Amino acid sequence: MRQALLCFSLFLLPAIDGVAQEAGDMLFDTEQVIEIRLTFPDDDYWTTLSLNHFANDETYLSAAVELVDNSGTHFLDSIGVRLKGNSSFDFYPTSKKPMKLDFNHFIAGQNYHGLKKLNLNNCWSDPSFMREKTFFDVSREQGVLAPRMSYANVYLNDIFWGFYALVEQVDKTYLDRWFGENDGYLYKAGDNYTPDGGGLGLEADLNHYGNSAANYTGRYELKTHEELNDWSQLIDLLDLIDNASNAVLLAELPVRMDLLTVLRSLALDNLFGSMDSYYGSARNYYLYQDSTTLSWHWIKWDANMSYGRYVPSNIDDPALLPAAFTTPGRRLLQRVLQNPTLRTMYLNEYCSVFEAFTNEAMDTRFDALADMIRTHVEADVNKEFDNGVFDLNIEQTVTAQSGQNWNTIPGLKSFIAQRRGFLLSSGLDCTTAGLAERGEQELKAFPNPTSGPITLTLPSGLRGGSVRILDPMGRVVDEQEWTGRVDLSGQPAGSYTILLNGQDFAARALVIKE
Repeated sequence: MRQALLCFSLFLLPAIDGVAQEAGDMLFDTEQVIEIRLTFPDDDYWTTLSLNHFANDETYLSAAVELVDNSGTHFLDSIGVRLKGNSSFDFYPTSKKPMKLDFNHFIAGQNYHGLKKLNLNNCWSDPSFMREKTFFDVSREQGVLAPRMSYANVYLNDIFWGFYALVEQVDKTYLDRWFGENDGYLYKAGDNYTPDGGGLGLEADLNHYGNSAANYTGRYELKTHEELNDWSQLIDLLDLIDNASNAVLLAELPVRMDLLTVLRSLALDNLFGSMDSYYGSARNYYLYQDSTTLSWHWIKWDANMSYGRYVPSNIDDPALLPAAFTTPGRRLLQRVLQNPTLRTMYLNEYCSVFEAFTNEAMDTRFDALADMIRTHVEADVNKEFDNGVFDLNIEQTVTAQSGQNWNTIPGLKSFIAQRRGFLLSSGLDCTTAGLAERGEQELKAFPNPTSGPITLTLPSGLRGGSVRILDPMGRVVDEQEWTGRVDLSGQPAGSYTILLNGQDFAARALVIKE
């Protein structure tokens, strides 16, 4: 990964002087609202865009674009534009539909700050306009992969169309930005969606359905190496998750997956009530097997229904969800929570992210973001909800009208207070539990932070075993037998996890490499 993420804290490492900007950094590294002006040569552009979408036709319409951001004004000719979305398209009450921009579609190599695609999301079902952004920001700060997001005022043929969320596309540019390579296999969880809510019953549940690729193409979308149409890597992973014995699963899953980060990502979904995800709808995530380590990584997607907005039929209230909850049929979660060692690992990750889930930490974030976007939200005549609902929903649950429908929408600040209170009252005690009480021993590391060499110390009576060092994205960067010392001199700055597997115990240490 080219820009190390500092896990376990709610801030990002500062940029290093002299380091070249990566794709999208100029756009997303500064909080800003940009202006996007799309000009279509055909006056009937909206009809064409709409008909294509209704026909499930992903044909792009050509448009010129002017983009104004903090770095200046950028003109691009003949970019691709199409409409997108399911519920955010069908149930949004105005013409402010979500869109996808492809700068590279008609002119090869054309890009905007190194990006080939961007998504314009209409923040459907979110009066605050900040559910997805704040959840994704926290996720990345916790070392979990998620798209970056900003905002844009969008004009179509000089008509102000609305205030949109501007979301990074998960594609090869994204993979290269975060992994330093993009030659692996990327799969997207399928939408499982029909406008009447009936769906197709084909969930991206990570269950194994035999070895035929035809059994998976309705559940997942292959986004790279489409010409090879090789599903064997994914099927092999699902076979392990679904069918392996407990012993084999425990031995193989941490090797085959970026497991700690995957567990942390799932913990964040549970904690933030993001149920339109693997937890609830079994969609809105990517799996990527990088070509360097062949390890599988989890990438979040589409979180406008976080903070308890999406309520699956088997959940009464996401704010009252146990930390160790699993939906029937979610095989990965089931296997993790049924295995004592994996369950401990999951709850350990849950407790790590729980420290950041406080009103003290989040309320100032909401307030600052609200101050930045409030005037833009108020100026948007095509937004879903009335002006007063914006500020109100940041603070508390609201019942608000969208078109002909009325919706009860949890407040951001009130959801955190209720969710945190429930978890503490239900027995989650991360402040006093400690690693030993959760089934792990404390592995002391000195010095920490370090410039390289580290001395490791175990409690008296314990003997060492095998040591694995995980980088900020959970990738194994070194494996060795216990000597009481490791050296991070050859690794870039960031946070590292040192895992020790002994004969009858496990231990870990979190180390900052300066």
